[in-house]
Amino acid sequence: MNDLNDLQDYIRLAPVASFIFAFTMATSIWAFYNDNIYENLILHPYSVSRGRRVYTLISSGFIHADVMHLAFNMLSYFFFAFQLEHGNKNLGFAGIGHWQFGVLYFVSLILSDLPSVYKHRNDSWYHSLGASGAISAVIFSFIMFNPITGRLGLMFLPGIDMPAVIFGVLYLVYCNYMSKRGRDNINHDAHFFGALSGVLITIILYPHSVHDFFGQIKGWVQSFSH
Repeated sequence: MNDLNDLQDYIRLAPVASFIFAFTMATSIWAFYNDNIYENLILHPYSVSRGRRVYTLISSGFIHADVMHLAFNMLSYFFFAFQLEHGNKNLGFAGIGHWQFGVLYFVSLILSDLPSVYKHRNDSWYHSLGASGAISAVIFSFIMFNPITGRLGLMFLPGIDMPAVIFGVLYLVYCNYMSKRGRDNINHDAHFFGALSGVLITIILYPHSVHDFFGQIKGWVQSFSH
């Protein structure tokens, strides 16, 4: 993100990502102090599957459970969203553009929640919230363009990173495993299907990304034989 040096640069060069970031922060903090916001915006699959509160497929992505949930999601968003929209010269990546980023984010926000709506359609007690599905889509769109040059790691293991494509595979395996295990309060299905949505939407918007993706991986594999 070498072109993004101050607040004005973020707003000017990545206006859509900047708006989503600010709006999510503001709405989430507002909800921390107003239970009515949670009640009106949180995703309730039981209701959505019956044609009620359908708007929560989107609105639930702008509220979070607590400060840690918000901070983790927004930190992940910060590292990938702005350079996905605007680009990163250090990686030779031009970015996907403004309206394209908006389409990717909002469509994947919906698509990432649909499996949860179906899975929990008869669970009147179940609710879900957070931007994780759309953020997973942003990360995996970034991976589609930078599978090798992009280096990703884990926050709790500093100093250890790996080619983005390897991180992506491990992420999907982890989400699938945790979804089947189902012993925490995290919507791993939203993470998993958000990631897949990001890949699908990226391919629809930029069909050549598939060829470039496998071309970079092929070149990386061949480098080990020299």
